[in-house]
Amino acid sequence: MNGNASAHAARHDGLISVAALQALMASTADAASAPLIVDVRFDLADTGAGERAYAAGHLPGARYLHLDHDLSGAKQDAFGAFRGRHPLPEREAFAARLRALGMTPGRQVVAYDAADGMYGARVWWMLRWLGHDAVAVLDGGFAAWQQAGGAVSTAIPTATAAPEAGFQPAAPLEEPLSAPDLLARLGRVRLIDARAGERFRGEVEPLDTQAGHIPGATHRFFKDNLTDGRFKSPAALREEFALILGAQPPGETVHQCGSGVTACHNLLAMHHAGLTGSRLYAGSWSEWSANPRNPLAKG
Repeated sequence: MNGNASAHAARHDGLISVAALQALMASTADAASAPLIVDVRFDLADTGAGERAYAAGHLPGARYLHLDHDLSGAKQDAFGAFRGRHPLPEREAFAARLRALGMTPGRQVVAYDAADGMYGARVWWMLRWLGHDAVAVLDGGFAAWQQAGGAVSTAIPTATAAPEAGFQPAAPLEEPLSAPDLLARLGRVRLIDARAGERFRGEVEPLDTQAGHIPGATHRFFKDNLTDGRFKSPAALREEFALILGAQPPGETVHQCGSGVTACHNLLAMHHAGLTGSRLYAGSWSEWSANPRNPLAKG
């Protein structure tokens, strides 16, 4: 938990079902002890679509976080080098954004989207990066909530900002890997690419500067973690990832994708399967392929 974690009745880490979330929401007597629900619906091709969907209807009490504005940082570093399409923000900046939503130490966070958990997984990873483990992704997302008859609201909740002395970044439970660190470890770590197969093979590239993949990477499309929009069982995921990892331990595994978003889905799937300790290359292909000195592969 985050440094000065207060006692909260339930802790969900990884995934949470609609039924479990409904029970959690019903069991909390006041807003301060209720889970902080964040809606992170998004569309890479229409970056305002998530906000419009939120305005049209969301889980009661949910706040909206935007991938570009809230879950990403500056695209250039202090020297002007490109950091990728969705680089991580500063840890304190993200903690401050959460405090503005009322985040407090130990509070349960639940993230949901409408894209098979790909954006929710980014929130899950980022909260753990801040040292907070009471964070879960709603399995099945907004569609599962609606299918279960869950209430939908258009009311925009009034957030009471938490004091700055409250929620603060703690020792990371997840840590990113930089491009230079990855370059130095190529051939010694198991690198898993979460993009669609045609992008991994270099047949098409709709978003980034060059087509292909990082040499030595293994392909694992993030949607292969799902069955009917929900995550597969831990046993099934363990069996499938074992075919990729071989004798390589999870702690020597690095995940990447196009911009560091869907890679978090594979990290969450491994976590759900009990395979912990792998890392995220946050800049991913968007950063890697923009540097002409980095090696590329196709096929």
